[in-house]
Amino acid sequence: MFDLGRSLLATVERRPGALAVSDGDRRLTYAEWFSHIQCVAHGLESLGVGQGDRLLVVMQNRWQMATLHWACQFAGVIVTPLNWRSKPEEIDYCIRDAEVSAIAFDDAAADAVRRCAAASRLPQVVVDGVEAPGATAFSELAAAVPTATMLRANAEDISLMLYTSGTSGRPKGVPRRHRAERAAALAHVAQNLYGHGECTLGVMPLYHTMGVRSLLAMALVDGHFVCVPRFDAGATLDAIEREGVTNLYLVPTLYHMLLEHEGFARERVASVEKIGFAGAPMSAGLMQRVEAAFQPRLFVNHYGSSEIYTFTIDQRASAKPGSSGRAALNQRIRVVPIGAKSPEQRCGAGEEGEIIADLAGDEAFEGYWNRPDADEKALRNGWYFTGDTGYFDADGDLFVTGRVDDLIITGGENISPVEVENALSTHPAVAEVAVAGLPDEQWGEVVTAFIKRREAVDEATLNDHCLDSGLANFKRPRRYVFVEEIPKSAVGKILRRELVAHRYEVERAS
Repeated sequence: MFDLGRSLLATVERRPGALAVSDGDRRLTYAEWFSHIQCVAHGLESLGVGQGDRLLVVMQNRWQMATLHWACQFAGVIVTPLNWRSKPEEIDYCIRDAEVSAIAFDDAAADAVRRCAAASRLPQVVVDGVEAPGATAFSELAAAVPTATMLRANAEDISLMLYTSGTSGRPKGVPRRHRAERAAALAHVAQNLYGHGECTLGVMPLYHTMGVRSLLAMALVDGHFVCVPRFDAGATLDAIEREGVTNLYLVPTLYHMLLEHEGFARERVASVEKIGFAGAPMSAGLMQRVEAAFQPRLFVNHYGSSEIYTFTIDQRASAKPGSSGRAALNQRIRVVPIGAKSPEQRCGAGEEGEIIADLAGDEAFEGYWNRPDADEKALRNGWYFTGDTGYFDADGDLFVTGRVDDLIITGGENISPVEVENALSTHPAVAEVAVAGLPDEQWGEVVTAFIKRREAVDEATLNDHCLDSGLANFKRPRRYVFVEEIPKSAVGKILRRELVAHRYEVERAS
């Protein structure tokens, strides 16, 4: 089986003159980019970063970060990307936990790196223009002259280590082999119907599985990866229009922000034929708006994780809002009762439980980095227990309803926040909605809807809308809180714990 380095080399040999990557005014063909990548791979070696070592990369989505990612694949180095918004203590934790050999960063992370004592003891690579005494500038790193093509890794070597968000504890390292990364990229190409010469928007962060998948998938189809260092709706629309982007793979939040931008117009995104989303559920209301605005030929709902890239795929997402479809090319999934110890305890159709995935799948990881406690919790009898809740409908399609920890238990009944959010999202006055359970003496928890309004609307109107939409009476919110913003993670996931912790002045809803 090919490793990732050989996969890219095959593309370079096949279409050396094809446009590979762009970042503003910088545009590189595959032949040109490959030359940079090989120089950087040899430059890392000169810094003492070799096969099996971890390189921590704390950058925005610039061409230098994409180049470092590929250089590591040739050098056999384990690229370890981290959120460029990370605090000094988070960088310190990652350095110690991953036993990092060197760190590369840009101006967005420079201040945090300077204030991290552990980082000061490592060889450093910086994007040109960043002040860091003793560091190696990226241009200097890329000045090494290769004597031969470097191909140090094989399919069984570790390609990448992602760090999970750590919303329920310390972030966990997720090491992934070359063969698993390549299998995930191939499946991504197939399931999104990508063809030769596709052009994708590289705005999902390269420290996140979605960003990495876009990068690798474009290389497999001789495609063009358009770097957008950080998301800005106006700049993103400019990039789509300027580069003729053919496919988008984003979290729902970013679609919402694009549609809300004053500069959005159908003709500016006319080149986009294929829409994909992942990372969080897309509400029924937003799905309707995306469908109308982009009129895509393909609308894909992708459900997966850092640990096992793909669980399920639905290539007709708008035809069945809320459905995540069926098991993907490289996967088998089941739903088991919450708290089940065995994968053989299956739930029936319509019965909500925990979603689990087969660890024998080609895309699967094999366990967390130095975290036997996490392995014991999530890996059982050859299956990965995701911590997500869901159910299969009568047709065999999976519906993801939330996280095990997010279920609202009110009066002894289990309620999925996602189901309530879907009902409220279709009201025209609701721009965004998040639902969580707040403590209540009588009911244990009370269903509470946090609403960002597009226009004036009151609780009574929203209550009526919930009932008219078919939501069971016991599931409707008993409290409404009108907020300016819904708190989300860097990749657009609703931070329900933050809603509960801060309560957003719940008294205003009383």
